[in-house]
This record gives sequence, structure tokens and C-alpha cells, in this order.
Amino acid sequence: MHDRSHSLKQIRPEITSARIHSNMSPDERFQNETLRPIIKFQNDLLLASFQNYIVKTKNTFYELRLEKRMDYIANALQKDIKYRNSVKGIIMGQFTVEEYTNYIQNSSALNKRIINMVIKRLQDQIQYFEKEALVQ
Repeated sequence: MHDRSHSLKQIRPEITSARIHSNMSPDERFQNETLRPIIKFQNDLLLASFQNYIVKTKNTFYELRLEKRMDYIANALQKDIKYRNSVKGIIMGQFTVEEYTNYIQNSSALNKRIINMVIKRLQDQIQYFEKEALVQ
């Protein structure tokens, strides 16, 4: 068990902008210590996952203007329960047992943080989903 935890933490990127303070809430600390590095580490998989989501929803994403594409990303992660659970699994699969134990104590609030962070990450990289970028 220790080997898995150590290995998981070793492969995560360090995020120097993620500050840890003694007066932080436990959720904010978890977000900065655990969620941010995992989400950054899983970025390529999250992009591939959303690309697959676009294809499975008949490429309607490409018929939308930029503003509506941003909404499409948010709606996919907030309203499509199957896709939302898949994304949570991509993140939770990188938890150590200790992190999972902390997560289940306040999973509802942490799920909101996970989904909001992934929405923001996908929206910030929306150019990845341009058809021309995918052909290269």
C-alpha cells in the first residue's frame, strides 16, 4: 500500500502557485495539495475523454459558437451524470488510500470542486477541440 501511495505522489506535477496555509479549510487544502496536481497530471486523458464525449454526442459541439461551446463543456460535466462520474473516476483513481479517506468525509463539496476545476481546465484549452487541431 505504501509503495502505491509513494508512487502516485511521485508522478504528480508540482504546482508552485498552489498555496498551503495553516488557516485554510480542509477542502481548500485538499484541492491544492491533491486535486490540482492530479487534474494537471490527468490533463491529456481529460482532453481525450471530452473529445470522445463530443464524438458520442454526434459532434454537435462543432455547430456552436465559442460562447455556446463553453456552456456545452459546463453542461456536459454538470448535467450528464454518466460523463460526470467518468471524469470523477479519472481523478479519484489517482488518490492514495489516505486521500480517498479524506475525500469521502466531504465528497459532495469536493466533487463540486473537481467538476468546476475540470470545466475550467477544458474551457481554458478549448482550442484543442478545433477540428483543424485534431487532424494534425
